[in-house]
Amino acid sequence: MGESKAAAGKKESGLHNTLVYVQQHWQLYLIFLLPALALTIIFKYLPMGGILIAFKNYNPIKGIWGSKWVGLKYFRRFLNSPDFMKYLINTLKLSIYGLLWGFPIPILLAFLLNRIEREGIKKKIQLVLYMPNFISVIVLCGIVRIFLSVTGPLNMLLGTKINFMTMPEAFRPIYIISGIWQGAGWASIMYTASLSNASKDLKEAAVIDGANIFQQIKTVEWPAIKDMVVIQFILQAGNIMSIGFEKAYALQTDLNLRSSEIISTYVYKKGLLDGDYGFSTAVGLFNTVINVILLVSVNKIVEKMNDGKGL
Repeated sequence: MGESKAAAGKKESGLHNTLVYVQQHWQLYLIFLLPALALTIIFKYLPMGGILIAFKNYNPIKGIWGSKWVGLKYFRRFLNSPDFMKYLINTLKLSIYGLLWGFPIPILLAFLLNRIEREGIKKKIQLVLYMPNFISVIVLCGIVRIFLSVTGPLNMLLGTKINFMTMPEAFRPIYIISGIWQGAGWASIMYTASLSNASKDLKEAAVIDGANIFQQIKTVEWPAIKDMVVIQFILQAGNIMSIGFEKAYALQTDLNLRSSEIISTYVYKKGLLDGDYGFSTAVGLFNTVINVILLVSVNKIVEKMNDGKGL
């Protein structure tokens, strides 16, 4: 009891000294924090005022405050739209399939890279795996279109004349596989870094005891990256509705719209192409609210399954 009271007293004393120091040198903290705080407020919080457009018949000339208030009109219009379920299902399918197929790949890559003993070979393989991440989305889509065109390498290899980009059933595999190829190597960096914290002594002991590769991963390497895997899963599962429109729009054709039209591409077309700002803002806000609900829900579920550990 005496030791615990002494530790608590020491902690309170340290906190008091820190507060006194900050109070005495507040100008220094203000100088360093003010630019970051100002940028955050200007570029993150002030734009949130644009959410009001979702509740107004927005007129660019009158501005947000001068436009007529319409309440939940645009939300009801979207939810009652005959295409609402189609866009929602397309978005969910693309995200969930991408998560199921794409999430384990970086983890497997990290385990495989961790088995390579020679640093020179390991760095060269990592360089090859990381390079696709630095290709822009538009360039990637151009490569995919050329590769899968009627006269492209895949058709030449198969001896066929199939235009894969016009097939609705082929859109999701194309989107997901190209995404895995581009991002899996880069996403494995965090897991590779976490694996460096795995105890080498425990690994050597497991090898001496006759443990195979899978047993070594289960007992030594998996505990080192488990927390990182949980955090990444929560973040990715919580962003299921946040699919950027760029790639989907760049891979979209008139013939594959049945599976390629998702909420983000719909928002882009209604807002920037049709000029229906209020409606597109309402659809985007609906998307964001669903994302927040998913993030909180997934975090709660994972906490219960992971001994109270979540975000």
